[in-house]
Amino acid sequence: MPNFCAAPNCTRKSTQSDLAFFRFPRDPARCQKWVENCRRADLEDKTPDQLNKHYRLCAKHFETSMICRTSPYRTVLRDNAIPTIFDLTSHLNNPHSRHRKRIKELSEDEIRTLKQKKIDEISEQEQKHKETNNSNAQNPSEEGGEGQDEDILPLTLEEKENKEYLKSLFEILILMGKQNIPLDGHEADEIPEGLFTPDNFQALLECRINSGEEVLRKRFETTAVNTLFCSKTQQRQMLEICESCIREETLREVRDSHFFSIITDDVVDIAGEEHLPVLVRFVDESHNLREEFVGFLPYEADAEILAVKFHTMITEKWGLNMEYCRGQAYIVSSGFSSKMKVVASRLLEKYPQAIYTLCSSCALNMWLAKSVPVMGVSVALGTIEEVCSFFHRSPQLLLELDNVISVLFQNSKERGKELKEICHSQWTGRHDAFEILVELLQALVLCLDGINSDTNIRWNNCIAGRAFVLCSAVTDFDFIVTIVVLKNVLSFTRAFGKNLQGQTSDVFFAAGSLTAVLHSLNEVMENIEVYHEFWFEEATNLATKLDIQMKLPGKFRRAHQGNLESQLTSESYYKETLSVPTVEHIIQELKDIFSEQHLKALKCLSLVPSVMGQLKFNTSEEHHADMYRSDLPNPDTLSAELHCWRIKWKHRGKDIELPSTIYEALHLPDIKFFPNVYALLKVLCILPVMKVENERYENGRKRLKAYLRNTLTDQRSSNLALLNINFDIKHDLDLMVDTYIKLYTSKSELPTENSETMENT
Repeated sequence: MPNFCAAPNCTRKSTQSDLAFFRFPRDPARCQKWVENCRRADLEDKTPDQLNKHYRLCAKHFETSMICRTSPYRTVLRDNAIPTIFDLTSHLNNPHSRHRKRIKELSEDEIRTLKQKKIDEISEQEQKHKETNNSNAQNPSEEGGEGQDEDILPLTLEEKENKEYLKSLFEILILMGKQNIPLDGHEADEIPEGLFTPDNFQALLECRINSGEEVLRKRFETTAVNTLFCSKTQQRQMLEICESCIREETLREVRDSHFFSIITDDVVDIAGEEHLPVLVRFVDESHNLREEFVGFLPYEADAEILAVKFHTMITEKWGLNMEYCRGQAYIVSSGFSSKMKVVASRLLEKYPQAIYTLCSSCALNMWLAKSVPVMGVSVALGTIEEVCSFFHRSPQLLLELDNVISVLFQNSKERGKELKEICHSQWTGRHDAFEILVELLQALVLCLDGINSDTNIRWNNCIAGRAFVLCSAVTDFDFIVTIVVLKNVLSFTRAFGKNLQGQTSDVFFAAGSLTAVLHSLNEVMENIEVYHEFWFEEATNLATKLDIQMKLPGKFRRAHQGNLESQLTSESYYKETLSVPTVEHIIQELKDIFSEQHLKALKCLSLVPSVMGQLKFNTSEEHHADMYRSDLPNPDTLSAELHCWRIKWKHRGKDIELPSTIYEALHLPDIKFFPNVYALLKVLCILPVMKVENERYENGRKRLKAYLRNTLTDQRSSNLALLNINFDIKHDLDLMVDTYIKLYTSKSELPTENSETMENT
């Protein structure tokens, strides 16, 4: 039940605000002061116990010096806290409105009495302050007592002004982060000699001063002419605090939900340094599966060092308990896969329940292709991405490709239309990307060749030159053989991978089909001579169709130049260096990613009622759920509860549909009556292989991609990126200011003392 603020003209309630709500004190004298300041006549006849039990005041009615955050999760009042901030006049603007919390009208005598009380209280506080200062001067060695008294003392005018100044700086930094405004302005070599142009932060500061912000204006007037309002060091410190406070809001929800999974995206360049984006999956208090971005990890070339730093950052810096981690997935490009596999192995050694899985946002076939440790495959994948990016540079390039496809598919217009639509999408992430590429290859070659040799000069030199380079790459015989082999090998896993990204029932039945997939691939490996012969013949025919010369890679020819004994043919070369290692690797990778524990977890999806129905309610979840026994609230009653769960859906009413997803099951009104089932569904839901059913809660990855796409590499900042991606997370400016003062300044210290001298004034 929500708490409502008892103050007049205050409509805040706990379900709509991040503010803390405080009970009326039981101490009669202090409670009486609260009632008097509230000016509500209907509270005067209530006892302190009644007020304490039924009435609250929100934090907006207290001076910030009266509120103390004992931890990021706990806010308390000081023992002598009295509410002093009230709106006692806004109701006068609408005299006809009805007020449940009527304000007591004071007589002139009562007003005089209240004024005298305030004067007496202020005098008393000043006297205590003087006495404290005198005792501190006489007993300078009693530092422990000083610290406690100092916390209780109200802020001086200088300290209040300093806090307001810092708050203005934090507001500007948060604005810059949310709006994706880089800190630095013009590059130094772009500015004409003798002209000073402030950076973006400095410019926004000056704008606010010019618009009449008194706190900043006063600071500016008392600051030396040759100093910055806020030094680069101070900006960095404040940004780190902003990042930490906003991340903490998400991590607090993760801790409250207990169980979570860790996902990393592809390595990105942040101002010249490689970083791994890190996301967390968890089920929030509203039973929604969410995937949120929580920060960047500096990438390390050494896999073992990377694993240690990754673990340290999650546990020590971010404060997550890895004992509650139930899944881990890593989306990486070619070359990084083996290193992230080491990270996964090290985490699994420490936390066996942090299952290593595929990520639902990445097609299985593309993930397998990126993990193949063959240089030719890595080069081919890079070329495919570059070709796709090239045609998406402008609508004119896509239109040119559409025209070529129309000509080539005159006899199959429907297929031509489908291919055009595919080309306008990010087709390189599809399950059938290699089938699409082989089918489109002739159109791509003709289009690139046409752009490069266009006599009408419709394209600039940059586009024409790029088209020439890409055309040379896709008409290389090594590229042709590589994509044909990948297409054929990954055809065995295409349907399996597609089902993994399908509905919950598709994922469940896919887990049972893995044995058949591995059997087929093992059969290919046993008969690799025959299969490779067919694959190489297909590649040769495609090369002949495109008038591409069949030859061994130049690197191999140079290495064996003059070696008369080398009778290695192109077919046998590609069998040994491409087909065999690719098939072997994919078999092993499937075994690693779909471990026994992973398959057991997927078998537990029979808890979802629609899957139960397809199995005729003849399921055995208890056997598979044993791996999660320690996560259950009442493991001893699991068997009986599962029986009741099956009976509930087996004998449902005719008009009741079976929930088809975990999301639907978690939102059932009576799900809390099945606590073990509820706990199991929450854990299964956060496995990275499971699809996020509601796209509203998959914003973290989408916003990350948008930030990287819209921000130049040298203007990216890990701090500002988190503010931009999590722009909708509420922030506590007072907490940021207090944290900064605690970490970087003493009470007597002003921020401008750390300022740097401007070189260009």
